[in-house]
Amino acid sequence: MALSRMTSSSYFYKTMPSPVGLLTLVANAHGLAAVLWENDDPKRVHLSPLLEETSHPVLLEAERQLHDYFAGKRETFSLKLDFISGTEFQRKVWAALLTIPFGETRSYAQIAEQIGNPNAVRAVGAANGKNPISIIAPCHRVIGSNGKLTGFAGGMEAKAFLLKLEAKDFVLQ
Repeated sequence: MALSRMTSSSYFYKTMPSPVGLLTLVANAHGLAAVLWENDDPKRVHLSPLLEETSHPVLLEAERQLHDYFAGKRETFSLKLDFISGTEFQRKVWAALLTIPFGETRSYAQIAEQIGNPNAVRAVGAANGKNPISIIAPCHRVIGSNGKLTGFAGGMEAKAFLLKLEAKDFVLQ
């Protein structure tokens, strides 16, 4: 499909290999809408219809920046993001994820505090799990208050890999 014919409700995708498996990048007319995992639960992020478009400029730029990130050449992303769905609470959590610096982690409790709802630790965990723009909105940087790795849509091995990539002195507990 030509880019000139796209509508705001059209979602385009391309896949890219990565050290954490095949990633599916999804964009629309407004920006990058998702980075999905190879074995992602289809119910985690609802996008449809998806049209393959390997030359979409947002997807090409996201792929380039992710390659740089995996090569250790990029610590921040400069992409227009479009969190396509989610409640107001989820969007607050996802915005908080974007503030976690490269090489640092936060606990679910710290994110709950940051968004002004310190009693919502479990809800923060649920929202974190629904983050559609994995890696770029760094949900992998959120860990348990005890310093242990907790659930991750891409799998625990991928989470550990990303944390090690970002902080060479990170010690898994």
